Amino acid sequence: MSRLIVVSNRVPVPSKDGGSAAGGLAVALQAALQERGGIWMGWSGESSGDREPGALSQQQKGNITYALTDLTDTDVEEYYRGFANRVLWPICHYRLDLAEYGRKEMAGYFRVNRFFAHRLAPLIEPDDIIWVHDYHLIPLAAELRQMGLKNRIGFFLHIPWPPADILVTMPVHEEIMRGLSHYDLVGFQTDYDLQNFAGYLRREGIGDDLGNGLFDSHGRIFKAGAYPIGIETAAFAEFAEKAANNVMVQKTRRSIEGRDMIIGVDRLDYSKGIIQRLEAFERFITGNPAYQNKVTFLQVTPKSRSEVPEYEHMQKMVAEQAGRVNGAIGTVDWVPIRYVNRSISRNVLAGLFRLATIGLVTPLRDGMNLVAKEYVAAQDPDRPGVLVLSRFAGAARELKGALLVNPYDVEGTANAIARGLAMSLEERRDRWSRMMEHLLSHDVSLWCKDFLRDLVAVPSSDRSGAQEARPREV
Repeated sequence: MSRLIVVSNRVPVPSKDGGSAAGGLAVALQAALQERGGIWMGWSGESSGDREPGALSQQQKGNITYALTDLTDTDVEEYYRGFANRVLWPICHYRLDLAEYGRKEMAGYFRVNRFFAHRLAPLIEPDDIIWVHDYHLIPLAAELRQMGLKNRIGFFLHIPWPPADILVTMPVHEEIMRGLSHYDLVGFQTDYDLQNFAGYLRREGIGDDLGNGLFDSHGRIFKAGAYPIGIETAAFAEFAEKAANNVMVQKTRRSIEGRDMIIGVDRLDYSKGIIQRLEAFERFITGNPAYQNKVTFLQVTPKSRSEVPEYEHMQKMVAEQAGRVNGAIGTVDWVPIRYVNRSISRNVLAGLFRLATIGLVTPLRDGMNLVAKEYVAAQDPDRPGVLVLSRFAGAARELKGALLVNPYDVEGTANAIARGLAMSLEERRDRWSRMMEHLLSHDVSLWCKDFLRDLVAVPSSDRSGAQEARPREV
């Protein structure tokens, strides 16, 4: 069995006490790496200032070598904060108004990918399989091909992929697409993302759809497909059941005093629709006065990328919105919205999901949204809650038992909250059981196995690395 090389912007290195990363993605990838043996390489999260980063920091845990590199201050500013998070992120989330283009940021993005390639290449053996993750590292395969590597290289995008009309607003859209053609397998979260990708190739006349997921573009034949990422469903369900005894969960249960609880859990990001969600909750209460003092909305929103001005501004907006709603509809003995602006441990979150009558997951645009899947997995089978889910989340393509909403339609979301709270136990069980059955059979381990199976099986192509994916003039 060939070794596996995983490359991602950040690397979930196990703690010194031997504990592993909590997230399902990390669990699945670490299991695959442990089985095959291999390397997980990425940025350490640290800066070397204005000095050239030192040698790779390598740490061995079982069959896995964790290889980390620092970046310079300029690299972090241009590659990470600049092009990745102020151009690619908003473009892929359909927010053209927030994309800030700059030639030096574009140059920094391609330069850091070249830097990653040069640090990774000496570690790679001829039979290794390489799996690159997410929008930070799209040009990485092209840089490795330029160095002569002919290994199987797969790429998985964790965020949405936009339609051609949006993608072409990015000055280096051609280079980004050329970069993707250097992979042997390009994975997306949903069939909609895959259709957007194929539509761009067709519209711009730079690729042919050969059928069976194969594409011919820039002199290479490669495969693209939809691989909806899952969670460790069975383990999380057990986790949530045990978390009911957690002290913090028990205190929360007592504090809501028999009220129904609605829960939202999101990073602080403009793609998550948090402002619209707060407005929908307010509309629900004002439109259904019988629920005054009978429901509590818990919104957990850890800070995200606070060094980027847009996120700092959003943090202020969300806090002000929550305060305004509480002031408008709250009473002396009832605070309608509990807004928590910090991280909560995963075991506590699992227990809170199980407590909540409604999981309110309403992003304006999301690649998948694993919170929606975790909410479903955490439910008590005898008395499950109701998932209210944005139709613009990738999870909406799978979770057919959810109440789908348009998060821009505040009135419609408010009505869905009312419907969920009034739903009969029989209907709740029926909806939940359909979603849970799907999640159990499509968990994160299957996602990992399916992707690696298809990567190995992609027909042989020209791996000579003839064309580079660097911007022409940046």
